[in-house]
Amino acid sequence: MRGFLASSTGVTCAAALALPLAPPAAATTSPTPPVTRAAAGPEAYAAGGTQSLPLASRSGDRAPGAAEQGLVRRDVRPFSLVGVVWDNPATELHGRVEVRTRATATGAWSGWRELETHNADHAADPGTPESTSGRVRGATAPLWVGESDGVEVRVRAETTPGTARTAPARSRLPGGLRLELVDPGKAAPPPAHRARTEAAEPAEAAQPAVLPARSARQKTKPHAGPRPRITTRRGWGADEKLREKGFVYTKKIKAAFVHHSDTGNNYRCSQAPSVIRGIYRYHVNSMGWRDLGYNFLVDKCGNIYEGRAGGVSKPVLGAHTLGFNSDSVGIAVLGTYSSKKPSSAALKAIARLTAWKVGLYGMNPRGKTYLKSGGGNLYPKGEKVRLNVISGHRDGFATNCPGKKLYAKLGTARAKAAAYQGR
Repeated sequence: MRGFLASSTGVTCAAALALPLAPPAAATTSPTPPVTRAAAGPEAYAAGGTQSLPLASRSGDRAPGAAEQGLVRRDVRPFSLVGVVWDNPATELHGRVEVRTRATATGAWSGWRELETHNADHAADPGTPESTSGRVRGATAPLWVGESDGVEVRVRAETTPGTARTAPARSRLPGGLRLELVDPGKAAPPPAHRARTEAAEPAEAAQPAVLPARSARQKTKPHAGPRPRITTRRGWGADEKLREKGFVYTKKIKAAFVHHSDTGNNYRCSQAPSVIRGIYRYHVNSMGWRDLGYNFLVDKCGNIYEGRAGGVSKPVLGAHTLGFNSDSVGIAVLGTYSSKKPSSAALKAIARLTAWKVGLYGMNPRGKTYLKSGGGNLYPKGEKVRLNVISGHRDGFATNCPGKKLYAKLGTARAKAAAYQGR
């Protein structure tokens, strides 16, 4: 009997294989405190947590890096976001990672879903304190599956073509593969100290849950668009105890890199705060980053959310575009846009956000700029690269991100952003 009761969104259903449910594997978990009441409202607060399950060989090969690893179907505590991590962030996973999950509300199993394995391009720049902390792991992109209480995973290394004299061979998988099951929890309670006003925007002070949009008459710079409505970290329920203390800044903002979160499109906009809390926990606890990697996030309904802490108007150094985090801002649209078109609301939000953010630093959204590479697979460290002020992730790194369909719409976002600036 499944001993978990909770509400859930449905997932795509498929007939489950007739496999026995296995007992839980040894796991490490971040503690989930008892449910308490948040000071700001009646909704119960639960901090969430992460179940970390080691993968086992599926082929009988007990050597490190066995070519087929996974977990058979099993009961687990409720979670909503899933990913796979491994020990060495410099090691790439060449192969296929698939999961299927059981919806808590219906008991139905989903079909197999593939996780994006090439996720190292969303990261802190090489040689920075964040990337050399010793805590960083390699990881797939996380996938939002909705509230679930059962899971199965299989990881298969790619096959290397053989020759006339050799048979095809499987690559080895990275060492220390673990399945990460993230419960985003309920929104964190507000800080105990008294909130201060947003006007001065002190980074360490509690802010309101939402920063209201400003009118064109309230613009702070001649060619900066008015600030759009932004849900702050307090608004989406960030647990500030998870991240590292303090903030890290770059000098200015010369460019904006647009991403997709690659977490799938199976979410309602009312769930976006939970999705963000899940990504935040995955970035910090599972991948070892100091905070959420993106500076801002946008959902498919056009809502804008503060990402990495430090102040929405300040040049916070993110971990979003490997090699080009300095002097830039990273904006992730929640979802996967390789084959699905982004909503018009999301594109409008990108335009409004970039018109304001890059405008604070005098940048034209339709213009070009130069950034110095911190090192990556397209440009060597130290090279000055000419980029669009509003660029896609793939402009700075060889990656599919932000997905073909979203990337194709960036010209529209540039034009709208320039119009919001009055250019």
